[in-house]
Amino acid sequence: MDEARGGSEAVGLEQVVAPLNYLVADGTRPATYMYEPPSGVPRQSGRYALHAVPIRNGRMVRDRLSLDVEGLGLVRQDSAVTDFYDEAQIAAIYYPEMERLLTQLTGADKVVVFDHTRRGGSLPAGAKQGLRDPVRRVHNDYTPKSGPQRVRDLLPPEEAGERLKHRYAIINVWRPVRGPLEEAPLALCDARSVAPADLVGNDQIYRDRVGETYTVAFSPAHRWYYFPRMQTNEVALIKSYDSATDGTARFAPHSAFDDPTMKPGALPRESIEIRALVFFPPG
Repeated sequence: MDEARGGSEAVGLEQVVAPLNYLVADGTRPATYMYEPPSGVPRQSGRYALHAVPIRNGRMVRDRLSLDVEGLGLVRQDSAVTDFYDEAQIAAIYYPEMERLLTQLTGADKVVVFDHTRRGGSLPAGAKQGLRDPVRRVHNDYTPKSGPQRVRDLLPPEEAGERLKHRYAIINVWRPVRGPLEEAPLALCDARSVAPADLVGNDQIYRDRVGETYTVAFSPAHRWYYFPRMQTNEVALIKSYDSATDGTARFAPHSAFDDPTMKPGALPRESIEIRALVFFPPG
């Protein structure tokens, strides 16, 4: 089997139909506590409802997908990391690899990887220490409020002020730690199919600050993709934010979902995602 393509069976499947968890837009602003909330306060507010949607096999069009058009993609990246649970390797090897990859793919003149998250699916409880659950609701990580704030948080004030005058983006790079990926794959939404009214601000409440993400209201116009049976030498690219307002893809919502073709005994999901600020040359 060709690891970079994920197997002929996966490539031949045109689409699946699966439920995705969308916000019920009722005019109230949802919020998520990033720590144990006060007594009687729910960790996450907002009502959500499942909608069955077609999710297309992105492998069939992967050569036509673009971060600047659809806001998503799939590329091969052979990492030198031997243990994705080793923090020292992640810092010393993986972050520089991801910075080089995004520089090459985007033409950026500076890339700053600023965090990573590991997630696990139906692993035994003892094996999930430090792993977050897959996020099974449609969301986008940044907004026009929180995107610029991330630049201010991470760069010296003078450099941040200058960088904010020019185009920049936040890109997620997502990889299975074990493959092929069978459980809880990612559904990625074509940014062109998302209307501004579909995006609803969600407060991310920390002990010392309030951030913002987007939750997403359902629209039948949304076009969804996934990359079946991803291998450990493949990474999915997700545009979480772009400062450009000229028609370039700005937000590509995404969600884990249950693949209806997954067979009993499927490999539990283990994944790692990094987020990176991508700064483009002036002009």
